[in-house]
Amino acid sequence: MSNSADSPGTGSSPARRRRFRPVRVLTAAVFALAGLIFFTSFDTAKGTNIRTDASLLKLSDLIQERSRKNGELDESNAALRDDIESLAERDDGSTKAEDDKLAELEERTGTQELKGEAVSVTLDDAPPDATAKLPGYPEPQPDYLVIHQQDLQAVVNALWQGGAEGIKVMDQRLISTSAVRCVGNTLILQGRVYSPPYRIQAVGDPKRLKKALAESPAIQNYMVYVNVYGLGWKVEEEGTVTLPGYSGAVDLHYAQPVE
Repeated sequence: MSNSADSPGTGSSPARRRRFRPVRVLTAAVFALAGLIFFTSFDTAKGTNIRTDASLLKLSDLIQERSRKNGELDESNAALRDDIESLAERDDGSTKAEDDKLAELEERTGTQELKGEAVSVTLDDAPPDATAKLPGYPEPQPDYLVIHQQDLQAVVNALWQGGAEGIKVMDQRLISTSAVRCVGNTLILQGRVYSPPYRIQAVGDPKRLKKALAESPAIQNYMVYVNVYGLGWKVEEEGTVTLPGYSGAVDLHYAQPVE
């Protein structure tokens, strides 16, 4: 048997043996992790496009369904309230002065129908392929082409400033606790969801209402986007209309400290 140092037998020098290489182990770990991520992604997608996953559609459907149910509950609540008021009017032991005072308070709070001359304002998104119509303005970002919460709030605030006696947004009457909120390009008002175009109707002096709209700085800023990018804007005198009374809950809900 040869005693050469090059012999691969048991007598070979330890310095000649293959050394342990951490890089090889790290490389194998990276490939293993990549395979795990790929498998997890495949298992999650189940061979479908994650961007159009049915779970997202189900969430949208759930929101619409809840909005529809809230509308039905509002209608049911309004019918029950009418029944209660009808029964109370038979004999509630109150005087005429007290009844008149109650009727005045109900009118101010928006729980009763309101009839009078009205102005309507309609806001709508711009076309998705809109371009700048006037020189000197940049091409629109997607954010420029949709109605925002502050736009709706600006109209409502201007109408109150113009002496509106009552305001209806879409098919709902506003009261002192109503909040106009937008999520994405949808309006959420008192538990119900709406999509543009948005229609706001106010009862009051048409001249004062239109003047308040024209003088609002926030609306003047909105009109720049109307003229440059094509956002929808329409103001119309409606003649005599009847706004519905608010039919939702009037109790205040607030947080309580944890004991």
